[in-house]
Amino acid sequence: MHTEVVSEPGDPARPNEDFAAVALPASGQGGAVVVLDGVTPPRGGTGCLHSVPWYIARLGGALTELTVSLPDVPLSEALSRAIARTAAAHAATCDLSHPRTPQATVVVARWGTQAVEYLVLSDSALLLESPEGSVTAVLDDRLSRLPRASLATDAIVDSTVRNKEGGFFTAAADPAVADRAVTGTLPRREVRALAALTDGATRWVERFHEGTWEDCFRLLRKEGARALVQRVRTLETADTERVFLRRSKTHDDATVVLVGL
Repeated sequence: MHTEVVSEPGDPARPNEDFAAVALPASGQGGAVVVLDGVTPPRGGTGCLHSVPWYIARLGGALTELTVSLPDVPLSEALSRAIARTAAAHAATCDLSHPRTPQATVVVARWGTQAVEYLVLSDSALLLESPEGSVTAVLDDRLSRLPRASLATDAIVDSTVRNKEGGFFTAAADPAVADRAVTGTLPRREVRALAALTDGATRWVERFHEGTWEDCFRLLRKEGARALVQRVRTLETADTERVFLRRSKTHDDATVVLVGL
């Protein structure tokens, strides 16, 4: 089994708000990948004493442990338990009902001898490569399908679409959000490799339109995860007219995990 993990902050002066873990059980059979992208809050209060990196470290650690130690528990249940555990760690000191309480997007994949399970919540991506080389992108595209007017300002987003019916969902403090994730299972024989990417890395496909998901996976295979991140950085720097980035931050935290099964 080959694994490659690259995680680079968008701004070296700020903490990386992504999380990545690859876990291989002691049995030697199977494994799991967990990737989170912490949601950077706007200026102003979040109702929480803790930072986004504190939150994703707690949630990511709990989710990785539960995904590996409870192989018979569905991934949505593992995520629900991890959210509940993390919420309990700061419920006494923080307002977890605040719309900007620390939160994250989630990608989880778990494989054994018979099956590959997956879960995606919000706008990170999971790519699954078949033995023939075709690539399936597992996406939670609710955010991308929202009308632009509903995303015009942080206040509108928070009051109308963030973690609301008809909007989009992230892993914050409500364990029930786990049931909103995109989930599925494939026979193990149908997956040769997989890649988990935060949206700082998916920009190569989704924002700059440099290629398809198949092209993206071929790039990862040929040049590696760091090459994808470096290409994104070059494109970001070149977009001085904000043709592609528009109101988005110039450089975002970018994480890529590539696993050959």
